[in-house]
Amino acid sequence: MPLSVILITRNEAANIRECLQSVAWADEIIVVDSGSTDETVAIARSLGARVYEHDWPGFGPQKNRALGYATSDWVFSIDADERVTPELRAELEAAMLDGNADGYCSPRLSQFCGTFIRHSGWYPDYVLRLFRRGKGSFHNLLVHESVQLHGRTEKLHTPLLHYSYHGRADVERKVAAYSTAAAQQMYAAGQRASGLRAATSAGWAFVRTYIFRLGILDGRAGWQIAGMNARTTWLKYRKLIALNMARNRSGEHTPDKPPA
Repeated sequence: MPLSVILITRNEAANIRECLQSVAWADEIIVVDSGSTDETVAIARSLGARVYEHDWPGFGPQKNRALGYATSDWVFSIDADERVTPELRAELEAAMLDGNADGYCSPRLSQFCGTFIRHSGWYPDYVLRLFRRGKGSFHNLLVHESVQLHGRTEKLHTPLLHYSYHGRADVERKVAAYSTAAAQQMYAAGQRASGLRAATSAGWAFVRTYIFRLGILDGRAGWQIAGMNARTTWLKYRKLIALNMARNRSGEHTPDKPPA
């Protein structure tokens, strides 16, 4: 069955080659890049991908741009730090041929600093990645975007591999990026926060990950993931507080109060 693979990139030279090689069997590969300053674009083109360059509007809108370039009946969305194994390829092809559903969710097995994580709320982490073109699109969110499908879904069994965090520097970079995007998204929605809410939410994020989502069974990595989630939550609310304070100082009106 014809398949379009879509992905968005920015400075993914360390990941893009192995990612694209894992889906080289697809009919077309579409990359939408947002200002990479490394070899991402050159590598993608050398591997036969169609590359389009755009500004950065957020994860959801950017993935919808990539989706707009797809021409095949089926679309598979992948991130640069993910890999499709031969076993998953076989299951994807069988699902498309079978065609009993309009979208298929794959379990995702993620690696954290060299360790594959089976708990901490990270697995099986079903993600809807394979869907019929015209049946799905991405939510226009700055972060935590997902496919909104109009049709029937089924679950696959073979995991999509996710090499998400390579080391301490990678963790810090993503904590900063995700907390900023989340704060901007909440700010745009008119939300407010307090120091108390930041502290209690961060504490709950740690307890939920380490205890209720069994991060304790992931050993040291589970402890580190719980700490990372707590730090991301804390920063998200602190950045939201800063955005609202800056707005108040500048005399801007809140979203629910139109200007006079």
